[in-house]
Amino acid sequence: MCPCTKCVNCHSYSRVCVYEHLTDPHCGFLRGYRQWIYHGEKPRTSSSATKQNVEMEHDMDGLVHDVFGIHSTEEPICGEGERIPEVRENSKFYEFVKENEQMLYPNCKKYSKLSFMVHLYHLKCLHGWSDKSFSMLLDLLRDALPEENVLPKSYYETKKIVSGLGLGYEKIHACPNDCILYWDKYAKYEVCPKCSTSRWKTTNEDVQGNGLETSERRKKIPAKILRWFPLKPRLQRLYMSSKVAESMRWHHESRLNDGSLRHPADSLAWKNFDARYPTFSLDPRNFRLGVASYGFNPFKTMSITHSTWPVILIPYNLPPWMCMKQPYFMLSLLIPGPKGPGNNIDIYLQPLVQELQELWDDGIETFDAYKKETFQLRAAMMWTINDFPAYANLSGWSTKGQYACPCCGIETTSQWLRHGKKFCYMGHRRWLSPKHKWRLNSRDFDGTRELRIPPKRLDGTDILRQIDECREKGLANGAQPWKKKSIFFTLPYWQYNVLCHNLDVMHIEKNVCDNIIGTLLNQEGKFKDNYKARADLVDMGIRSMLHPQQSPNITTTCLPRACYQMTNKEKESFLSILKNVKTSDECSSNIPRCVHVKQHKMFGLKSYDCHVLMQELLPVALRGSLPDKVTSVLVDLCNFFKQICSKVLNVEFLSQLESQIVITLCQLETIFPPSFFTVMMHLVIHLAHEAQVAGPVQYRWMYPLERFLLTLKSFVRNRAHPEGSIAEGFLPMNV
Repeated sequence: MCPCTKCVNCHSYSRVCVYEHLTDPHCGFLRGYRQWIYHGEKPRTSSSATKQNVEMEHDMDGLVHDVFGIHSTEEPICGEGERIPEVRENSKFYEFVKENEQMLYPNCKKYSKLSFMVHLYHLKCLHGWSDKSFSMLLDLLRDALPEENVLPKSYYETKKIVSGLGLGYEKIHACPNDCILYWDKYAKYEVCPKCSTSRWKTTNEDVQGNGLETSERRKKIPAKILRWFPLKPRLQRLYMSSKVAESMRWHHESRLNDGSLRHPADSLAWKNFDARYPTFSLDPRNFRLGVASYGFNPFKTMSITHSTWPVILIPYNLPPWMCMKQPYFMLSLLIPGPKGPGNNIDIYLQPLVQELQELWDDGIETFDAYKKETFQLRAAMMWTINDFPAYANLSGWSTKGQYACPCCGIETTSQWLRHGKKFCYMGHRRWLSPKHKWRLNSRDFDGTRELRIPPKRLDGTDILRQIDECREKGLANGAQPWKKKSIFFTLPYWQYNVLCHNLDVMHIEKNVCDNIIGTLLNQEGKFKDNYKARADLVDMGIRSMLHPQQSPNITTTCLPRACYQMTNKEKESFLSILKNVKTSDECSSNIPRCVHVKQHKMFGLKSYDCHVLMQELLPVALRGSLPDKVTSVLVDLCNFFKQICSKVLNVEFLSQLESQIVITLCQLETIFPPSFFTVMMHLVIHLAHEAQVAGPVQYRWMYPLERFLLTLKSFVRNRAHPEGSIAEGFLPMNV
């Protein structure tokens, strides 16, 4: 059945025909068709809704017992019949039991005091109520309910009770210049031993003294605070829920093992780790973690420059429908702004790395609520997830300049454009087969023959050796691409990981999309074809038909029209298709708002807009606007991104995809100017290999993390202390 506005699910066509109907500006998707009852989806009934409501009800008694690891109030056990020691002396546990047994008001059977406060507190967190509004609501409820009600009087009292069910965080003072943490051996220092900067904020009163004794002066305020959310209790908390504990074994017991890549557990990186450390893999409950870090502006006004860096942990033991969801993301560190830590981020990662080291060496005793036993829980870090600038900060490799590609390393093929004042990254013929005819074709490419083999991918051991060599004597040209040795190398298994740092497909796809659209529309500030680009063609001695030409009757220089340039009529046709496109509800954001037909421009595109454009709309909109040789190559590039973003990947198909993208990039080199090939265009060639090694990109890109950052941003209430607001707002999510 075709769900377009003309067919309205009354006519059946082939998949290709239905696709054309849905992308036709005059048809589009039938609005309001949300339950796909004509395509196999069962209609929702009242019974299913009732069942959903029943499942959403909270078992407060079970929650309290899960929090304290006690699963029987009469005979709490630990392991095989062992009694948990000193349970009767755990006054905090029995305080919560008492709160849960106390009725909200006399004869109230639906809510206890604790359950009502938890529900109300949960609503506050979901909808961003202020503390004052919450206290005012409590006053109203206390007045409306019977006089014998036991509601707390303010938000402060509610928080004191409910926060005991959650997990806290620790504040660690830091040097304002990111030199040290006042932690561990520096815990009692008052001045930074490296830069001699005070640990505390200084004011005029502190400088002048005002004749007051030290004890009479106001309390000292730390200059910078790192907020650390300890990892061990959070890992233990996940196993306190029997349902979550059962899901933690999914990758070992329930995963479909047919050779396809659906989950990181299917990947080569996971299997190699299991083969190297068999004792770790014997217990499927041991954690495999991904670490994500990314700077963001916590304020809703972008005019304020502020960069806060959260460090987020992702548990890959969970099944696909759970592991990339926000309730299971673990905020580990909150690095304060207003400036990002840069290469000094290792200073702030010390508490996390120390915990990971302890979890690898010794583990931590944990109660498994599903198996009703205790076991020694261990954890290992698989890789990092980050955008390209953060890639440099975490890995230590400089992602700028001549050696910007971290995958190619010191063998990166780059060329300085004298007029464009930047590097271009071409040389994709290195990945062709040794006897391919394009290797000897210097005229259509960069003016040289390509006889080199693809650059070797370095493992951790090679990286450590290369870092030592660069520190001693640097490269032959004096460059120092390695800025530091990453703190993650202190973990004993890190150098043996097949993939340590991921390239983010989300940001690469967005940059490629902006690059293409800006060049096709000749959009100011984004196009890669101008006089400087043509002058670089003259320097390289290639494509003489595109060289700037001096007209005898005109003093200005003329630039011959290139095959990838659109006329005004073609631009209007291209933009009109995108302006009038109609998509299904929630399929994409409002792309037409970014299209300005009369101005021949597109701006304001978000990452997901570019994702939809590249994979669905651009191949359709380009039809008839450009010559076939240009359109076909761009469509191949779009198809590559669509295939690489599939939820199920085949290893053999990925090998073919890796070969195809080499051909596509080489064809692009024959069409577009060298300035078009930024490092983001070059990184596309490595995506297929990383998918073979690490599995589907859905577990390694920034989309779910961006949504999580939006949630953290919503917690900011005090603009003077955004990190404190985020930390306090995140804590209730652990309840």
